[in-house]
Amino acid sequence: MKLGILGGTNLSKTLGKKYLDAGLQVVFGVRTDFNTEATEWKILNRFYDKICPFESAIIQADIILICCENEQLDTVCENLEKVDLSNKLIIDCTNSNVASDQSISNTVKIQNSASNSLVFKAFNNLGLDYPNSDILGVVKETYFCGNGDLDRIRVKRLIELIGFKAIDAGKVDNAYLLEAFYQLSKEITVQKKESSNYHFKLISV
Repeated sequence: MKLGILGGTNLSKTLGKKYLDAGLQVVFGVRTDFNTEATEWKILNRFYDKICPFESAIIQADIILICCENEQLDTVCENLEKVDLSNKLIIDCTNSNVASDQSISNTVKIQNSASNSLVFKAFNNLGLDYPNSDILGVVKETYFCGNGDLDRIRVKRLIELIGFKAIDAGKVDNAYLLEAFYQLSKEITVQKKESSNYHFKLISV
């Protein structure tokens, strides 16, 4: 099984390293003008030779994690439309700028470009700047949603493989709720006017 992680973000790099350490094959897809000479990316490319354009990463991967900036999402979607996505699983790890309803969710945009594949939502609570948003490493869980019973198990196991608790948030229609959840955490951070970041933790009472 090979993972394709799309986007030149901290989240892409961090998840990629975790999966490489877990023994999985990983290829990174980046925009054409991405600077692969930045130190950490240069090291990844030197030792793994795994940095390539979006389309190439999509073609090679069995499971695709989309961790790009919103400015690059249209380009990613255009590349998804070019490739035969049969038997590929797509995981949206992004957040739209405003998540007030389902129709503007990033996940819906990705679904529209990947009609032959199952699309899941996961890891978006971490944010694209992760782990800078969690310097102390206190975030140990992520929420996921999607359709397809067997594929839900695959996504859950993929999350747990790198040490996160996978919290099932239901069907893919709930993706916009996960984005809104992230936006709320960012709003709280802004209102607190502190250097700390704020995250939610699920508890059972």
